[in-house]
Amino acid sequence: MPALLDPVLDLLTLRGTVTATEPIAARMRRLRIEGDTLAGLTVRPGQQVRVLVGSGLTRRTYSVWRYEPAGAVELCVLDHPGAGPGARWGRTAEVGDHVRLSRPEGSFVLRPDATHHFFTGDETAAVAFGAMLASLPAGTRVSGCVETESPTDRLPLVHGDRLDWLVRGDTPLLASVRRLAPPPGGVAYVAGEARTVQAVKQALVREAGWDRRSVLTKPFWAPGKRGLE
Repeated sequence: MPALLDPVLDLLTLRGTVTATEPIAARMRRLRIEGDTLAGLTVRPGQQVRVLVGSGLTRRTYSVWRYEPAGAVELCVLDHPGAGPGARWGRTAEVGDHVRLSRPEGSFVLRPDATHHFFTGDETAAVAFGAMLASLPAGTRVSGCVETESPTDRLPLVHGDRLDWLVRGDTPLLASVRRLAPPPGGVAYVAGEARTVQAVKQALVREAGWDRRSVLTKPFWAPGKRGLE
């Protein structure tokens, strides 16, 4: 990236350096990014950052897995067939690499005062779910279902033992939601593939009687597209 863009990018992005990488699931890699400009940010569980990937101005959006106010952001990047620039960046990033990213943003966030938290989605949603679940007290009422390509794709989520884990191709996510039939009154967090997100929301609202305003949705991707961000 041309150095002459640095003054402009400094106004729009935060700088950090990759300080650790590790596989956190079969197709997911954790990247820890640290920097002085990352200190003291306001981060709500479930929010995302936009990262400049590759050598140009291409941006990809990732949910924050973990944030430390001293100046550290952790992301989990999914590797998958037909990987685009974001997945290639996540696969090849090394300790010492410089990274530019936005401030955390987004309204798909935990509502901590809800009486019941229902989570449903796929691998792309699991990172946001992990941040949300880690913020909930031990006695919080939690349920839901998460679909992955295989059992080895499961992220280590706090309270993850309270969720139903599905393998893609077995029980469909929508069928699992209908089977669980979560009673209205809490907050549902629905994220992942766009059409599935819409179908689950309709099932919760029309069939289970949920208030539409209590079903938070985040379509992260759609077939044939690079992403919806």
